[in-house]
Amino acid sequence: MTMKKGSRRGFTLVELMIVVAIIGVLAALAIYGVRRYVFTAKTAEAKEGIGRIAKDASSAFNAERMAGSVLPLGSMAAGSNQLCWGATLTVPSASTNIQGKKYQSSPAEWNVDSSAGPGGGSAGFACLGFSMQDPQYFMYGYTTTCTGNCDAANDLFSATANGDLDGDGTNLSTYYLVGQIQNAPGAGLVVTVAPNFVDIDPLE
Repeated sequence: MTMKKGSRRGFTLVELMIVVAIIGVLAALAIYGVRRYVFTAKTAEAKEGIGRIAKDASSAFNAERMAGSVLPLGSMAAGSNQLCWGATLTVPSASTNIQGKKYQSSPAEWNVDSSAGPGGGSAGFACLGFSMQDPQYFMYGYTTTCTGNCDAANDLFSATANGDLDGDGTNLSTYYLVGQIQNAPGAGLVVTVAPNFVDIDPLE
């Protein structure tokens, strides 16, 4: 008994080119998706960092301060609530230090303003008690709009994080979170923090 063999047909050049083109498109999409996922994962550091700064600013305001000098007998000292003054420098101080790479800060950088506040007290990150021990992708800052002791209604603070994840050295991604002293009727002055952070060019 004989069996008839079916005819065999190979792929044409056009079919092969279509397959190669499809593979190329899928590879490009995969690379873009992975790159975006990696960048997004790195931005978690910025969100956590500025969130901690905002909480530290609120906690510092709620910690009542009093004069450190000896009181004359029969006199009194009034307590006060103040925001920490803004930091003199960001950490690190230059964006080139986080240009597509991580930066290892030193404790001294976070304590630059240890005697820069009113009356020689601490300001900036030293006042907040904020620092980072691990290498960081972002440059952190803390600023205020205070013109006096940072204890007036409508005084603002801003916690910021700038990054250069793509390492192009031109545009920086920016994340910031703001807080404000508000006058609460019957409760005095309180610090409120924005319900969410703002991001500008988050994947730069």
